[in-house]
Amino acid sequence: MGVLEVSGIRVYAYHGCLKEEGSIGGHYCVDVRLEGDMTSAETNDRLTDAIDYCQVAAIVRSQMAVRSALIENVARRVLDALRMTWPGAGVWRVRLVKEHPPVPGAVDHVVYSIEG
Repeated sequence: MGVLEVSGIRVYAYHGCLKEEGSIGGHYCVDVRLEGDMTSAETNDRLTDAIDYCQVAAIVRSQMAVRSALIENVARRVLDALRMTWPGAGVWRVRLVKEHPPVPGAVDHVVYSIEG
């Protein structure tokens, strides 16, 4: 059993319930984790047997480009896209961080995580 983590995928996106968030945007950071059988990649040393982390990052960026009111919705879309690209790869975890959300007071970030 192996674990692949693609961490710190930084994206500027336009998610949020407020109208201003759709025009101003904000900073996000996404971490993706996969736990599964990666024996083929470990032994064959072929990209075709591995999860291509460049493609993982591209999937995250493409899903983050689609505006949503809720980060929960964005995280679900990222998870679903990963699972469709690599069905049966194992258990995926997506952690989406919205930096400096527009809430009263000083809030550094909010985080939503989903796995499946």
